[in-house]
Amino acid sequence: MFITDRGKPAHVLLSIEDYQRITGGHRKIADALAMPDLADSEFDPPRVNIGLRPADFS
Repeated sequence: MFITDRGKPAHVLLSIEDYQRITGGHRKIADALAMPDLADSEFDPPRVNIGLRPADFS
């Protein structure tokens, strides 16, 4: 089943059996969050200047 967002397919609704078949079964949340495939990836986000200024409490 497709779920649409403003008429365009955006999500898919699956049975738990289909989801487990596609993903290879059960997965522990710690394993999912560890992202072992990305361990050697470099991450160097750009510096952001948000323009802070002192608060005026007068």
